[in-house]
Amino acid sequence: MWLVLPIWCSEKSIVLLWHQLAASMALKSKGRFINRPTQTGGKKYDKFFVYIPTEVAKDSQFPFKPGDLLLISLNSKKKKLELSKA
Repeated sequence: MWLVLPIWCSEKSIVLLWHQLAASMALKSKGRFINRPTQTGGKKYDKFFVYIPTEVAKDSQFPFKPGDLLLISLNSKKKKLELSKA
């Protein structure tokens, strides 16, 4: 994203404005909800996964690391799945 600033801005205000824009930009990409059925002890189980694209997961703003324990909340009215550290 290009940032167009008035010519009279000082270097300090450009830096502050850039940081505000970078912090407010949401990480977005398309992922996928996957079911990988498995069989254990003669019984079939569904295993569900949410694929998070690499460019999102490796971004410095991404709040989780592999192995983090997560709290999963479903907001059915907004059709959103919300993740937070447990």
